[in-house]
Amino acid sequence: MSVVSVSPQDQSSLPFWQKPLVQGLWFGSLGMLMFSAGLPATRMAVLDMPPVFVGAGRALIAALLALILLLVTRQKLPTAKQWQGLALVALGSVFAYPVLSALALQQVGASHGILVTSVMPLFTAFFGAYLTKQWPRLGFWLFALLGAACVALYALQHSTGPFQLADGYLVLASFLCGFSYAKGAILSKELGSWQVICWALVMSIPVLLPWVWAYQPDYAAVSLQSWLALGYLSVFTMFIGFFCWYKGLAIGGIAKVSQLQLLSPFSGLALCALLLAEPLQWIHWILALTVVGCIALGRRFG
Repeated sequence: MSVVSVSPQDQSSLPFWQKPLVQGLWFGSLGMLMFSAGLPATRMAVLDMPPVFVGAGRALIAALLALILLLVTRQKLPTAKQWQGLALVALGSVFAYPVLSALALQQVGASHGILVTSVMPLFTAFFGAYLTKQWPRLGFWLFALLGAACVALYALQHSTGPFQLADGYLVLASFLCGFSYAKGAILSKELGSWQVICWALVMSIPVLLPWVWAYQPDYAAVSLQSWLALGYLSVFTMFIGFFCWYKGLAIGGIAKVSQLQLLSPFSGLALCALLLAEPLQWIHWILALTVVGCIALGRRFG
């Protein structure tokens, strides 16, 4: 993706809607909204389909789209070392998060899943620091621990026992996906941003195919709503969403556009109420605001 630089003098003469930051925020917002609808759509899909089929199926459809795009654009094959890194990206983004979140959402509502997985940016920041050896200051870790503690208390308070398996799935999914995001960010400097997720999807096809075959649902019992939810997850959450997000980062700047991630829990909760009619309580909004505040302050002081 090529981005034409525009001097500050040229930017001032542009209409408001054509300025790079405005366009970057527009594309970034589209990507963020597509991602935030992922858990509500997953909840809709697992009502009629096995969770492994939903997780692997969405990735397989996206992988086929990615393969077509890579062939049409004639992308250069990654090196052997890059394939190793892509395997780690695939572990979190292609396998762990889609499948584990689908398993969890058979047991809990999407709003619960959104709140528990809201700690993913903290995992991403931790692994980013670990992989680059650029450790944040103490302030970051204090706010990170505070945000994680709030989510842990919420999960324990709303679990059916001392430990709810669904929360374990969600935390593990966030942990592995955070690692894959950090690794993907490093690889994107060599392969390009959208190319990373495309190659990770394509290399996963040999594993995804038998999974999808083994966990096929009773197709006659699957509702149209569940099929539409799976289609959305495949085309938008795992494919088009990445292109909008990365284009927004490229045009508007990573530092400014990436802050849109802080809005994801709120838009996700609103979609849960709109699409699934899940009742939202004041504790949901307070927890989301607390975690987002911890992430924002951690970035500020870290």
